[in-house]
Amino acid sequence: MTSRILEPGQIEASAMTPPFVQAPPADLFSQRAERFGALAQDHVMGAYLNLLAQISRAQQSVLDAPPAVAELDPQRISSALEHDMPPLAVDTLLHERGWQILLDAWLDVFAEENPQLPEAVKNALSTLGQADADQRRGWATSLLGGRFTEVPGALVPFMGAALQLAWRHWLSAIDVTQFREREDQTECPCCGSLPVAGVIRHQRPIDGVRYLVCSLCAVEWHYVRLKCSHCLSTRELDYLHFDDTPHGIKAEACPDCHTYLKQLYLEIAPDGEATTADLASLDLDLRMAEDGFQRRAPNLLLAPGGDGAAGQA
Repeated sequence: MTSRILEPGQIEASAMTPPFVQAPPADLFSQRAERFGALAQDHVMGAYLNLLAQISRAQQSVLDAPPAVAELDPQRISSALEHDMPPLAVDTLLHERGWQILLDAWLDVFAEENPQLPEAVKNALSTLGQADADQRRGWATSLLGGRFTEVPGALVPFMGAALQLAWRHWLSAIDVTQFREREDQTECPCCGSLPVAGVIRHQRPIDGVRYLVCSLCAVEWHYVRLKCSHCLSTRELDYLHFDDTPHGIKAEACPDCHTYLKQLYLEIAPDGEATTADLASLDLDLRMAEDGFQRRAPNLLLAPGGDGAAGQA
């Protein structure tokens, strides 16, 4: 592992200001499924990554043909945007029925698309399907609040997938161009969740620009480089990685708050995607923990075996 990688100098101002918020593609989950399948080959976690590919394909199926879900209140969305509040705030939407309707639809599609499942997976799906609305809401609240120990570990990837699906579905009602850029936006401007990772773009007109990727709704928002996205420190950050970085991932480690956030460099991995690259590089998380750094970013498709990221509890 290299102890320090010096980042390029400050990015020169371009003729075009990078957009503050970018919406994920309509086929986000299909792209993830393909990426999970490709990464699973010869990977020590191949079986798990293949399961996540199946999960992602079912997410896309429901997103493409969703059940009837009540539309969001346009006045509430408008008011939230006007006051620089997240229009898809987790605390609000978890109390509405829509996400549970999408959860049930996803459970049905996943079982239909994958009839031959391991017994442990079937049991987890059965537990989630038979739980009442209050129990599900309790699990979802804990998961999105970073309190992973309050959610049965076997349920995490399925609950997380359903929540990602619901918020991606609701995102279609939001015009992301209406978000006003604010300096030091460390949480998703759309739903208020933490980023799963950062992405360094490599194509004009945003070549070299860093975006943070929401762990829940997958919205990307512009965040300057060379600044900690947790404590806002501008002291020299460490960029740590293994010498072989096939996933294009480096860990941006802050010497002030001792947290880190993975960064996906698309110049290294042009086909990379934040959520999949994060899960395929868990060996880097283990090394960062050994070096005394705390992971801040949640990944809703993985139970970390303890309470969630720093700053979430």
